[in-house]
Amino acid sequence: MRKLIIFTSIVLIFALGCEQKSIDVEKKVLGENNGSEICTYTLTNKAGNILKVTNFGAKIVGIEVPDKFGNKENVTNGVDNIDAIIKGDLFGGATIGRFANRIANAKFTLDGIEYKLPENNRPNTLHGGPNGWYVKVWDAEILKSKNPTVKFTYISPDMEEGFPGTVNVSVTYTWTDKNEVIIDYSATADKKTVINLTNHAYFNLHGTGKGYIFEHIVTIKASAYTPLDSTKIPTGEIVAVKGTPYDFTEPKTVGHNIGETFGDKIFMGYDDNYVLDNKEEVDAIVYEPKTGRVMEVITDEPGMQFYSGNSIAWRRSLEGGNTAPANIRSGLALETQHFPDSPNKPNFPSTTLNPGEEFKSRTIYRFSVREN
Repeated sequence: MRKLIIFTSIVLIFALGCEQKSIDVEKKVLGENNGSEICTYTLTNKAGNILKVTNFGAKIVGIEVPDKFGNKENVTNGVDNIDAIIKGDLFGGATIGRFANRIANAKFTLDGIEYKLPENNRPNTLHGGPNGWYVKVWDAEILKSKNPTVKFTYISPDMEEGFPGTVNVSVTYTWTDKNEVIIDYSATADKKTVINLTNHAYFNLHGTGKGYIFEHIVTIKASAYTPLDSTKIPTGEIVAVKGTPYDFTEPKTVGHNIGETFGDKIFMGYDDNYVLDNKEEVDAIVYEPKTGRVMEVITDEPGMQFYSGNSIAWRRSLEGGNTAPANIRSGLALETQHFPDSPNKPNFPSTTLNPGEEFKSRTIYRFSVREN
């Protein structure tokens, strides 16, 4: 059954709108888009490390943390630039909804009613459709709490992108002194609907634009995954990872199995949903030996999409002036979520949200270093 995790946190709303200020949260107005003000919010912890987010798509655009030598780099593929935020990779770093990942044949049935969705990943719907939450301008609040915190809210109207029910959703980012990005999701609906939320950040622990992610060492605490058909829709099976390239139960590099023969074809990389064991606090670990940077992923979600950046290219020209060629596989994603196509797969954990219920979920990305 779907997890409905109820928890409370006592916070005080410090201010509303783009013109917010706080000792540890700094706002910057980037400009306007279709009459809405686009801002970034820079959250700084006691060590001077930075999380930067924007109200466009409620997305992460920067995480600046040190390596084992003390050098700080942005380790997520984002920039503080309005053109890059609006016209660049719209998924990168964004809050994805109303339904993250794919829905088969752009339709699902709920209580006997078929809902038709846009086909933006033919023949399927991807990440809530072409006008999903990743392109919406969210309202913003700076919350006065123990750690720098920004809360984004959005009201998704009934039948937006074909989904039933008006949904009130919030995404709260907290940046701790332990270099943890805590992402808290909350949603309610006035009509029975489906919901699946994730953050779509890409990570490169070398630092953004500084190389490939093939040698990043990954551990995923998942003994099973959901195989895909030719259109990247789960077949409905849940299959053990043992003996397949999908096995990250023991640490191995991203590129360890890429290029090998698996089944009757060459294995080209990962864009797959893992069935998390959810037995330990930490669900996934990424380690980059040269810098010593470590990223741990902690979640209460049942699944995680591992994407090995098969087509992700970081174009340094977005930073201004530098037109160095793009590097394919320059970032990886670990998107905590429910399983793809869950509304059409009754054996998968439910993504149904009923009126009177509140969906809550938390994901943490924790950064640290190893000396050796």
